[in-house]
Amino acid sequence: QVQLVESGGGLVQAGGALRLSCAASGSIFSLRAMGWYRQAPGKQRELVALISRLGSTNYADSVKGRFTLSKDNAKNTTTLQMNSLQPEDTAVYYCNAASWTGDYWGQGTQVTVSS
Repeated sequence: QVQLVESGGGLVQAGGALRLSCAASGSIFSLRAMGWYRQAPGKQRELVALISRLGSTNYADSVKGRFTLSKDNAKNTTTLQMNSLQPEDTAVYYCNAASWTGDYWGQGTQVTVSS
């Protein structure tokens, strides 16, 4: 089992920045990737960014150049730095950890961008 604890999020004006962090504990040796998804009201959950065990990253086209995902292996954390936020980035953001046997999810954190 893997436990994920998220922090960060909140309310920011358009053009501003926020940082989300996710700390993993438990069977972290089984993880092959970690990342963030988001779900806006009335929409499906979508990938924001992923980082593999080896450090390669993958971003949704809508956030490329604005969001940066990094990880700290020593602390078992990932950090999503979100810059130039826009109202369409408003959503609940979920930390995800993918293992070879299944996915784990955080509780979600609200990000609201006002225009």
